[in-house]
Amino acid sequence: MAITKKFLKTRPVCKVTFKIAPEKGKKYNSAYLLGDFNEWDTKATPMKKLKNGGFSISIDLETNEEYKFRYLFDGITWDNDEDADKSVPTPFGDDEDSVIIV
Repeated sequence: MAITKKFLKTRPVCKVTFKIAPEKGKKYNSAYLLGDFNEWDTKATPMKKLKNGGFSISIDLETNEEYKFRYLFDGITWDNDEDADKSVPTPFGDDEDSVIIV
């Protein structure tokens, strides 16, 4: 997985691109990006399936913030991003959330 950040000069926004590698993506039909930025809505932010089998999505996030997020594959499998800025325990204490700092 990979995360890239592009800070905009004209607005306090960062364009963040989340990518899931083909090796991981080929196992799944769908992937969604869930987090604080979309109220953890399981259908709000579908990722685009790429020809190579990976997934990708770019979203704008306000700067000077931290956002918890995770990936949801095929509506049942949760995963974190090893390229996240850090990880924190979930509110339920049963797993961890990835965190991006922009």
